[in-house]
Amino acid sequence: MTSGTERIEASFSVPPELSDQRLDQAVARLMPEHSRSRIQGWVRSGELTVNGEKRRPRDRVLVDDRVDVAAQAEAEVTWEAEAIDLDIIHEDEHLIVLNKPAGLVVHPAAGHEAGTLVNALLHHAPELERIPRAGIVHRLDKDTSGIMVVARSLEAHTSLVAQLQERRMGREYQAVCLGELTGGGRIEQPIGRHPQQRKKMAVVPDGRPAVTHYRLVRRMAGFSHIRCQLESGRTHQIRVHMAHIRHPLLGDPVYGSRMRYPRGTDEELRSALDGFRRQALHAARLELAHPATDEFCEWEAPLPADFRQLLDALSAFEERRSAS
Repeated sequence: MTSGTERIEASFSVPPELSDQRLDQAVARLMPEHSRSRIQGWVRSGELTVNGEKRRPRDRVLVDDRVDVAAQAEAEVTWEAEAIDLDIIHEDEHLIVLNKPAGLVVHPAAGHEAGTLVNALLHHAPELERIPRAGIVHRLDKDTSGIMVVARSLEAHTSLVAQLQERRMGREYQAVCLGELTGGGRIEQPIGRHPQQRKKMAVVPDGRPAVTHYRLVRRMAGFSHIRCQLESGRTHQIRVHMAHIRHPLLGDPVYGSRMRYPRGTDEELRSALDGFRRQALHAARLELAHPATDEFCEWEAPLPADFRQLLDALSAFEERRSAS
């Protein structure tokens, strides 16, 4: 069970998009692994300073202000370690790189207090209880499969969070979307909470900046196999952006539209499409600078069986249609 304290050390400059925001709000955006109430406590205690000076949570920050955090914080959550199998791609004293299966929740939450990736990680590496959020610096949705990196040391945690914030961590996804794209493109649209449906994200004028690059791998009978690269890492970013350009991901239960079967769909393809019961999204590749050595590292996670079978079914239907 996680317990005890965390030693938190971080330094960063305020980026232009956060200028003139409240100090506590800006830091919460830059350090999303910590709650706003915890950040406010650091500000009031002087453990978080701006340009070397103590401030109030409500004080405004300006671009390039230097924020320094040196805090000792009590753990905010209690999580149980559980013996759950992990598909580990790489492991050393600073990092764990793993391939998350679809269906596995990343963090314990209401309705998912156990059986999560965090529970599994704490069993595999108990020292993660001393790292913020058990070392997880980015997440994948429950039904998205693929590669994730976990910080195994505070040094690694600080480095990985900085790489994400500075957009130096490369992440590539494979996806299948509805509709036949003619090529790739770039989607630059701000993402925030949906104004009416608060459990959903949406492209909204006052959202956080988000950029997704996509390129076409293959068009197949009413669908497109694509690769996506993220400049930013907003919640549900690829799913929201692809739905915004009217090419939602196949199987997406939140942002997708009603299944549109290709003309001439036969029973074999219909069965494959109906049987794929998640969004067709897989985190395929990860690039980063190793926190200890600054060496360039890259890893790949192969497509899971259900994703391969989906592509095979679409490809086989395309061949049958061409031959008829």
